[in-house]
Amino acid sequence: MRRTVVYKTLHDHLREDEIETQRFLREARVTANIAHPGTVPLYELGRDRNGNLFFTMKHVRGRDLRNIIDALHDGDPATTAAFPLPALIDILTRACETVAHAHSRGVIHRDLKPANILTGQFGVTYVIDWGLAKVWGEPDIAHPEMGHDEDPALTPVGRRYGTPFYMAPELARGDAHIDGRADVFSLGLILYEILTHRQLINGETMQEVVENLLNQPFPKPTEAAPQNEIPPALETICLRALEKKAKDRYADVGSLLEALRSVC
Repeated sequence: MRRTVVYKTLHDHLREDEIETQRFLREARVTANIAHPGTVPLYELGRDRNGNLFFTMKHVRGRDLRNIIDALHDGDPATTAAFPLPALIDILTRACETVAHAHSRGVIHRDLKPANILTGQFGVTYVIDWGLAKVWGEPDIAHPEMGHDEDPALTPVGRRYGTPFYMAPELARGDAHIDGRADVFSLGLILYEILTHRQLINGETMQEVVENLLNQPFPKPTEAAPQNEIPPALETICLRALEKKAKDRYADVGSLLEALRSVC
């Protein structure tokens, strides 16, 4: 077809790993089956001539939200001009639309973070990396226990939970029942970074991250970044999405989406 595509396969050291193989297949199948303008179209799933799994997807030209927020934190003039607060909220709103659609199809992402939200040409926003998704009606992928010496900045290999800095308290506790409010919490963390240009949850080890997540109070966005002009309505939305008890958050991503639309 003479078009550039994204080709994804497992690293050599993971190709015989059963959990990572299941996760890889889940990412491909979930992405294909929740087809939405906010998911990247998947073209093919198969094996190469050596028998290694691969899939191909649309090549999205753009930036991820992690890159944008980091550039804003550093005061990059071009990024500051291109991504004022209304533009960032629009990106988050579009991501919420995609996640709400996935929830309606029985899929919870579980690894939402700025690096997994891409903004492409002409204002198109994509939510990517559905390999850790919880699919209702399907058994969860087996996983080892959480390790205290893991790098909390990364999505751990072989785990069912996402990047520790962006996981909901119920994921950190290992609660048996997880619903869409876990994604609401992660979206609240992303909104916090949009407002402050700072990461809310920190820690050098998994133990520190979990302690800060579960037992330490969260500073308000206006306290973390008093120099930013943070609208009170957006701060209120952010803090409700970040309630540590799931019952105190927005009931679903659709409710969070409605709140964001009401102030934009």
